[in-house]
Amino acid sequence: MPSSETPHIVRSYEEDLKRLRDMIARMGGLAERQVADSASALIRRDTELAAEVVSRDAQLDALEREIEAFCVRLLALRQPMAGDLRLIVTSMKISSDLERIGDYARNGAKRAIVISSQPQFASLNGFCRLAHLVQENLKGAIDALVNDDLARADEVWNADQPVDDIYNGIFRELLTFMMEDPRNITAATHLLFVAKNLERIGDHATNIAERVHYAISGHILPDERPKSDSSAYAVVRPPQ
Repeated sequence: MPSSETPHIVRSYEEDLKRLRDMIARMGGLAERQVADSASALIRRDTELAAEVVSRDAQLDALEREIEAFCVRLLALRQPMAGDLRLIVTSMKISSDLERIGDYARNGAKRAIVISSQPQFASLNGFCRLAHLVQENLKGAIDALVNDDLARADEVWNADQPVDDIYNGIFRELLTFMMEDPRNITAATHLLFVAKNLERIGDHATNIAERVHYAISGHILPDERPKSDSSAYAVVRPPQ
């Protein structure tokens, strides 16, 4: 991270920080692919792709451990200060967010396998939109870190409400389908969990953007961010 205090005298230290950014970018790219493939497996009812997503999750776990070990080494050997310290600590936290995103993608893929064996009773257009939005936010958050882009980080931090709006719509629609025909309950229940997984991925993308804001500026964003997940209060009227 470029520092306004003093330039780094040791070239290898600059290379270490660049390597750290590259590791986060690599892990972020894999997480993005996991989310995209998990959603694609659901929509296309592709059980082979879903199984690939499940098996690839170990790569994210390994990358998280690698990044954590590298950050601990930098803290011990370089004794970083100011912006460099924020970057290193933030990178450790972001790798944890990315590992959780991978878990949600894996869980979605597992449920996609079950859903593919059930009759299709509803359009998955909402899932397409939801997956696209969370992928965009995740990519934007990682790009903000790699490029020191404060404006992009703030843009992602403010972009969670559309994700919640789509999730709320899916939630209500699936509850309605379950009430109308009990035969839909199994598939709809799994779809509810997939939708929640995607909504949580969106939350973690926002968390990453918040961490990037701090790493670049040194300032912590307010606790409350624009959010409109109302599923906890949803009420669906029985069909007349």
